[in-house]
Formats: sequence, structure tokens, C-alpha cells
Amino acid sequence: MKKIFFFIILGIFLSFNAQANKNKNTWDYPLLEYSGWVIKGSENHYKFQSNLREDKDVLKEFKNNKNTGIISYLLFENDKIVIDESDIPAEVQGDKIIDGLLPSHSMGKSLVSYVTGHAICEGYIDSVNVKLNDWPLIKDTLYEDAVLLDLLNMKGGDQKYIGERLKPRRDNILKKDKENVNVIGLEKVMNKYLKGTEKSKLIYNYSALTTNVIMNYVKHKTGADWDKLLHKVFNEHVKVKNSVQFQKSSRKYAQTVFDSARYSFYADRYDYLRIAKTMMDDWHNDTCAGKYLKTIYENRVQKKDNTKHATDVGLYTKSYGGQIHFDIFGIDKTRKILGLSGFAGQQILIDLDNKRIIVVSSLYRNYDWKKIVYKKIKN
Repeated sequence: MKKIFFFIILGIFLSFNAQANKNKNTWDYPLLEYSGWVIKGSENHYKFQSNLREDKDVLKEFKNNKNTGIISYLLFENDKIVIDESDIPAEVQGDKIIDGLLPSHSMGKSLVSYVTGHAICEGYIDSVNVKLNDWPLIKDTLYEDAVLLDLLNMKGGDQKYIGERLKPRRDNILKKDKENVNVIGLEKVMNKYLKGTEKSKLIYNYSALTTNVIMNYVKHKTGADWDKLLHKVFNEHVKVKNSVQFQKSSRKYAQTVFDSARYSFYADRYDYLRIAKTMMDDWHNDTCAGKYLKTIYENRVQKKDNTKHATDVGLYTKSYGGQIHFDIFGIDKTRKILGLSGFAGQQILIDLDNKRIIVVSSLYRNYDWKKIVYKKIKN
């Protein structure tokens, strides 16, 4: 009787949780209000070949996507797209999907890292080992003299103020004032909330602020060439087909010193795959960007614990390096797989050894991640 009662309660809980996920706004900040740096597509974009097959597990998730939340799934292997399913709505909770552009959420953190690698390759930054002591904005804050590699590994020494290590979470310096680093911009964060702070022990502490510090430092170092760098990465190197963009902080909080960049990125489903394929090609061709990816892989750090949540590559990996998740549970530790993870189930997994890529976009993370992502990569 107790077992029956337990399963009834569990079922109610899971049903409520799924409904809560569906009702929660899982789209990103409005595209137009936070519109930032738009990079136009290339006329010489990479043209995919296909050898499509139906996959019963993927189809099952799409047939029930009002509950699973999945809207796009791509599997690329043997230099071809072999699974290609999509059901993208025209709008989400009143926000129109413009030109098929889908939000990265925190996958954009990994793309900020990729841009950082290109900034190093182009000579704007000396190496991953530079100190951020040439940036007036972070003077007299805990980030002054921070090493770029530490920030790339989410080791900012900021756990007393922000991030997942902060206990209790209500002590988050921004949330106390109901503020959001992705909205108000970095200038206000540094001047109002972090002036006079000192860094703590450098331990892994995942946060949005750390990435925005990295991104705006790269923007600071490139100066007037910021747009040029983004064009070189996505138009000339990746060769996206359609326009992609990074967002700024809200227009309501326009900064007087500079336009604060935020890691949220928008692209259509095939351009996400083009970006992933280019990263994979960089690795294998040992380009400068590929050497950067190898450097951050070699310098990855252990996450704060080994808790397993088989719903997302960000929650089912042991280590982190350069804003990318590595070392998936249950997969041979010698396998090199790059994991990009975003809120509400956005996923890119790049299997470097088998040259296989999976790209998933979703409205909420209720799909069977272990069956349609994990097992496909593991096998």
C-alpha cells in the first residue's frame, strides 16, 4: 500500500513539474529589445549533404512535443545530416521567432569562448594566461588581476557574491535588488555591486556574470574591431548561411561608457550545426582556433561535485574547461566530446573522435535526453 501511495505522489509531482516547465517562459530575452551585434550570412556558406533516416525515438519525442518541448533535432555523422526533424512554432508566448533564429541560452557561453580563442589567434589578446589588469572597468573589484584562463574555467573567486556555489542563493548581490546581470549590463554591476570586493579561493563556480566579464574584456581588447572580429569568426570562418547575433544588455539600461555585451546568441538550426562542424574541423585540422580548443581541454577543471542528472550534458559531465562541458558520465574518459548546454534543453554535443554532432533546440527540457542525445553519442 505504501508503495502504491509513493508512486501516486511521485506521478503527481512529475506531472506538476512538467506543467510548471511548460508554463515557465523558456524563451530568451526579447530579441528586438536586446538586439545587439548582427553578423550577416556568407554567400559562400557550407552546404550540407543529407542521407536521412527516420529514428523512432526522436519521432516519439516530436509526436508528443507539446509535453516534451522539443522543436528541432539534427544528427550529423559521416559528413552528412542523417536525422533532421523540426516543428518550430511561429511565436512563443507572444515573442515572434524572427527568421528562424533560435536562442542559445547558456550555449552562448561556449561561443563566447570560441570568439575569445579567435581574439587570441588574431593577436588582440596574448594568450589564455593574461591578467585582466589593463581594463579600467574592473579596477578595485574582485576581478582585477584575474587570469583569463581561470575565468574561462568559471574560477573567478566570486562565490561569496554570485553563482551556483553561493549558499543561500538569496544572498546573490544582484537578486537582493531584483536585478539581473544580463539586463542591467556590466558597468552597473561593477560600479554599484562589486566595487571594493576581493576575490575568494579560486574554485569552480558557474555563473552568468563570469562569462559576461570574459565577453566584455574581449570587446574591450578589440576596441573598434569588435564587429570585425565577429564577422571574421562567423561570416568568414564558420560561413553561416543566415544572419546570427549576440545580444546587448537591455536598451532600458543603455550604458554611457560602452554597450554591455551578453553571451546570449541567436542563430537558425542549421547555422548552429555549421558552427559545431567548424569547431570540430578546427580541432582535427589543428588550426589556431583548434589549438585553442585543445588548450582549454587540457586545462579543464573538475566540477564542484559528481551529481548525476541525466537530462542535460551540463548536468551529466565531470569537468569544465573554457566554458565547455567535458567528460560525460558513463563514457570512456579518453573520448573527447564537447558539450554545449543551454537553459530549457538547448544542446550541442560534438563527438570529436567519431566526428558526430547532435544539435537540439527546445522550449522546455522535458524530452528524453538520455535516449535521443546521450545514447546516440555514446554508441
